[in-house]
Amino acid sequence: MTTSTPILPELRARARTAAHPAGIPCVCGATTLADRPDGAVVRHGDTVAKAHGPGTDPADLDRRLAVAAHPALTGVLLPPLRPTASPLHDRLVTFWPYGTPVDPDHPERAPWGAAGALLARLHSAPAHRLPPGLPAMRGPLKAAAALDRLRAAAPDHPAAPPILAAWRALPPWARAEAPYDHARALCHGDLHLGQLVRHPADPAAWLLIDIDDLGLGDPAWDLARPAAWFACGLLPAEDWTRFLSAYQRTGGAKELSLDDPWPALDVPARALTVQTAALAVAKATGAGRALDEVEEAVVDACARMASVPTQLGTDPAK
Repeated sequence: MTTSTPILPELRARARTAAHPAGIPCVCGATTLADRPDGAVVRHGDTVAKAHGPGTDPADLDRRLAVAAHPALTGVLLPPLRPTASPLHDRLVTFWPYGTPVDPDHPERAPWGAAGALLARLHSAPAHRLPPGLPAMRGPLKAAAALDRLRAAAPDHPAAPPILAAWRALPPWARAEAPYDHARALCHGDLHLGQLVRHPADPAAWLLIDIDDLGLGDPAWDLARPAAWFACGLLPAEDWTRFLSAYQRTGGAKELSLDDPWPALDVPARALTVQTAALAVAKATGAGRALDEVEEAVVDACARMASVPTQLGTDPAK
């Protein structure tokens, strides 16, 4: 892997020190798990060190760490090895036990049921028991940022017009252009199968990882990405049913546990579809490549969305 993050050597050293605090010689070696501008992750033995994105608020990150370590979230979120983040140049570093991720080579084994149940437990966490001052979930803001990235990187791409049309068809609150009631439930903020790992002490149990977007908000945004994939034809109906049924059986948000939860899911799912398409086009343009089959499917969904009105009952202000 080509090193693009200058702090990677120091991050590996931090991971080794965390794994062997007594300075015991080892042959574990370090593995780079992620190397992106918004986060670098390395593994040393059973310890993972993550350098969070530049500009991460230290107080918000420490609050999120406190939630991940809180007894009310035992068995839901992977707890950190240390209660606070430590500085590394202009970045903040957190330390975690290594958990075995979902096997991308066996999609038929994807734990959609576990993902739904974990989300339900996260959303039903008692707010009065959580650390105070948690930030808001950033669903609409992240979607708006993706559109800004598209406009900057690929304004003339053939896929840009249908994406922008689908974006304009969303209500203002979904585009972060109007007030939005955030403080409703504890939300993950960036759910996908890459955010699940097997518990290091209990290989039969799955846990959620990645607390960068953890916050208070509308639980529908956590279900929106799988809902969008299902609507785009990228997630088989049986997997969507497994996910949603597990969420509902485990006591998820009441507006998502109805026989027809789509009125609550419709706008967030559309927003995640537009966000995904915008990022796909921006990244493909930056890499100088054509869109792949999955990316084309998401763009095609945007073209359809622009001509189909959103369902009623999705505006949280009503």
